[in-house]
Amino acid sequence: MDSASGSASTGAPDARTDLGRRLAARRQELGLTREQVGERSGAAAGYIAYLEEHVAAPEIDSLVRIADALGTTVAELTGATTEYPPGRGTALRDAELIALTEDECRRLLSTHGVGRVAVFTAEGPAVFPVNYVVAGAGIAFRTSAEAAAARAAGTRVAFEVDHIDDAMRQGWSVMAVGEAEGVTDAAAVRRLDAEAHSLPWAGGDRTYWMRITPSRITGRRVVHH
Repeated sequence: MDSASGSASTGAPDARTDLGRRLAARRQELGLTREQVGERSGAAAGYIAYLEEHVAAPEIDSLVRIADALGTTVAELTGATTEYPPGRGTALRDAELIALTEDECRRLLSTHGVGRVAVFTAEGPAVFPVNYVVAGAGIAFRTSAEAAAARAAGTRVAFEVDHIDDAMRQGWSVMAVGEAEGVTDAAAVRRLDAEAHSLPWAGGDRTYWMRITPSRITGRRVVHH
């Protein structure tokens, strides 16, 4: 969806800040409405909507309450941590690592997101972040036809996706291992193009679809009691 159609459908102006985008993304990730965030933070739903849709400079105490309501931090909401890797918080003493079932792993893979594909190259093993989509029992992503990931067709590769919650010191990871193949059937390519939720974030000529058929899926989650 382009910005013009987005503004027309939501009534929101195009002047949203990074704060607004991050606030909306976190709220939607948690499955919360603006009213629910407002109730949790002691703010009106209209104020939450305003922060999401307009340029705004809220007071720090308001930001703290909203961040708490969303189970995150002010630094995360304002983008202060974008240049740093996740997981810099101190581990909790009662943390535990538990194994996930295959059904849980497949649910967490969901339908799309950003993951990492690990392949062997002439220079040794390499890992590349990719936008992916779950298509049936397979995992598909787009790359350049000349890229190292494309040259891994016919070999066993690993695909990993994870989520880190710095505020709660929790997270999970899922790894799928299987054979990679290039998708050359025109009808299959059209189906993947239709199922993809966005173009590759890296831009450029990344129109060559690769598919991984997992033979093994495992996962782990960090929890605390």
